[in-house]
Amino acid sequence: MTDRRTAVLDAAVSVVGAGGARALTHRAVDAAAGLPAGSASNLFRTREALLVGLVERCVERERAAWVEAVDAAGPASPRALAAALADLAVRQVTTDRDVTLTRCAILVEAATTPAVRDALTAGGQDVMARAVALVASAGSPTPEADAAALAHWVFGAVLHELANPSGSFAPQAPLTALVQRLIKE
Repeated sequence: MTDRRTAVLDAAVSVVGAGGARALTHRAVDAAAGLPAGSASNLFRTREALLVGLVERCVERERAAWVEAVDAAGPASPRALAAALADLAVRQVTTDRDVTLTRCAILVEAATTPAVRDALTAGGQDVMARAVALVASAGSPTPEADAAALAHWVFGAVLHELANPSGSFAPQAPLTALVQRLIKE
């Protein structure tokens, strides 16, 4: 990805993270990126193209967060799995809040925009493959089902925290309990 493309898409993440999908315009992205008018439009001719690029950038940033928070932990035990997922969830509502809010907004766009849905599906396959491998390494007898259950739980907990901030988001204990139910040590 070129530096200008990355700058435009990171600015788009900031725009959507702050104002939702309806705030996403080429002009708003240009302003957020500090680029001349028309810069985003030169790279992404339509709003749909900008949304697809935004999905791809969010996937890149979320993949990097996953590698840092989860893959770096190495082989997993159930307890280590829960800790890594809890750390990732906390990161999603704190340091990566704008990316997470953008992903949530994009999900709504995907319901009515097939190209966005396709980009999300493609990006999600990589994340889910990583999750399945991690859950399998923790000893799950049914890694596909358990990875899906954990991914849905984490997303729900993160979404709830974003919508109703508690000021004390601590998913470690409930995640540990869930992992222990799914994977018997």
